[in-house]
Amino acid sequence: MKAAYITQPGPPEAITYGDLPDPTPGPGQVLLRVKAVAVNPIDTYIRGGLIKMELPQPYIVGCDVAGVVEQCGPGATQFQPGQAVWGSNQGLFGRQGTFSELAAIEERWLYPLPAGVSFEQAAAQSLVGITAHIGLLRCARLREGETLFVNGGTGGVGATVVQMAKALGARVMTTAGSDEKRAACLALGADVAVNYKTEDVDEAVRRFAPQGVNVWWETVREPNFDRVVPLLSLRGRMILMAGREARPVFPVGPFYVKDCSLHGFAMFNSSPDEQRQCAEDINRWLSEGKLRPRIDRVLPLAEAAAAHRLQEENTLHKAGTLAGKIVLVP
Repeated sequence: MKAAYITQPGPPEAITYGDLPDPTPGPGQVLLRVKAVAVNPIDTYIRGGLIKMELPQPYIVGCDVAGVVEQCGPGATQFQPGQAVWGSNQGLFGRQGTFSELAAIEERWLYPLPAGVSFEQAAAQSLVGITAHIGLLRCARLREGETLFVNGGTGGVGATVVQMAKALGARVMTTAGSDEKRAACLALGADVAVNYKTEDVDEAVRRFAPQGVNVWWETVREPNFDRVVPLLSLRGRMILMAGREARPVFPVGPFYVKDCSLHGFAMFNSSPDEQRQCAEDINRWLSEGKLRPRIDRVLPLAEAAAAHRLQEENTLHKAGTLAGKIVLVP
């Protein structure tokens, strides 16, 4: 089979696209014919050696996948050959990645693909959808009628947070770096979208939520807590999803006297059962059209190195040349 893999951590150019032996499904695994995969920032961190994890040799990059079951391994009974599925959480903790024509994956990390949802949509929604669900429901416990602010409403996670929060009945405000992206945020369902390059975001937040924001979803790597805490409501919740090496100043006093709470989480720490609960809601919202994955571009799997370079430029260097997910197809 063809696959995009590395033999040791390095820059995007360390990715080789070439032939590897076809995998055989082990106990509890199914063999997938991969139809689509998606690129995530964590993929670039693992490939670059920024996150130290046990890696198979060679290591196929990638977490997300959508495809068709070709074969079931011993004891795998959840799916049948020919069934379309999607999943995430691969390429982690010794598990092989997904950027290949075939993938042997434990069935506990896979979910049925709803009718009418494409493989590209499912791959684009997988990791970001589970991430948004964990943050909004398990951590923030977002309730109908509450206000939510998310930085960057056209990114992979940001666009999902906007739509998922609306599906839960919240009022949503977000930001974008251009008028075109601002319009895209509104099309996704945001009640208010602000061009942070030309408008005063903090003033817009105060107009949107005079009593403070109930849930603030932070996507920047080095949060400015002195700025955010005054914009939170009484018992406001703040979600962190970035900034592995960040050490910002934190205003303890102003934070605790408002009964606020701070939640940090890494999606890949969640158990298969926890992630399956997320997937059930994601499948329902996908079927109902309440979740529409924002895909920036679709590339051939052979261009995996270029896709990693593009993702890295936007995640680490804020190039601003992506508005959604990069999806690749074998």
